[in-house]
Amino acid sequence: MGLIGYPDPHRYSTRPFPYIQLQSFMSASAPDDKSATPSPGEAAYRSGSGVDGASPARATSDSRKRVFHARGLTKVYHMGEVDVHALRGVDLDLFAGELVVLLGPSGSGKSTLLNILGGLDAASGGTVVYRGVDLSQATERELTEFRRRHVGFVFQFYNLIPSLTARENVAIVTEIAEAPMTPEEALAIVDLEDRMDHFPAQLSGGQQQRVSIARAIAKNPAVLLCDEPTGALDSTTGIVVLEALKRANETLGTTTAIITHNAVIGDMADRVISILDGVIAEVHVNETKRDPSELSW
Repeated sequence: MGLIGYPDPHRYSTRPFPYIQLQSFMSASAPDDKSATPSPGEAAYRSGSGVDGASPARATSDSRKRVFHARGLTKVYHMGEVDVHALRGVDLDLFAGELVVLLGPSGSGKSTLLNILGGLDAASGGTVVYRGVDLSQATERELTEFRRRHVGFVFQFYNLIPSLTARENVAIVTEIAEAPMTPEEALAIVDLEDRMDHFPAQLSGGQQQRVSIARAIAKNPAVLLCDEPTGALDSTTGIVVLEALKRANETLGTTTAIITHNAVIGDMADRVISILDGVIAEVHVNETKRDPSELSW
């Protein structure tokens, strides 16, 4: 165990894809390849100055490795005779250990982008590379392995099994993961040590969402993708959930992306990536991040 009862992040190894040696599935460039074309805002982030001249909250190219490298992502949904363009050529990089907020109104394309990064959906065009592996060329089986080994998901609705306790809901994941933490360790990170044996119906909405976060981080994923995790919660409860996400990010070093329409939440992030009409409209680097306890809406 690490400090203050949290699991030691160093005991969990970073695991490569089992198929990572397949040449047809490898990207030509490594995830931290300095020669890759930077996305909007990346040059400022890496060089130590934000888009507004501010210094980033976290470090530069020497200490940051690129986890996701997406270029020219498009997504078109065919709805009868109408084509809906959800993404219109998105360039994006996410770095190891950072906490990013993807900010935008409903219909802006932010959930579509998150689903493509998480291997839940396929882009219509463009490429998305995860640590040197081109997900754009992955088979369904390979994407399943990617999600199982590397990604934790948190959604607006908790999706807990009503007949299982909090501990048992988390254990479902730990029993199929390669090198998981224990359910008790995961629930401790989200401050639910005293609710481990409660059923979902005995928990508040915020507590249920924290169980879902514990479930997502229990397999020690490299990436945590959160789609409107506070969308169904009031402000006070939402802040508690954001504190749990911040704690998981800092304790485990998990690259964390939070989708929201709430601009206030961006104040706790390393970067805020604004999405509008399927394109990245702005990238802002926070010089000083606010703690979730300081937020209100």
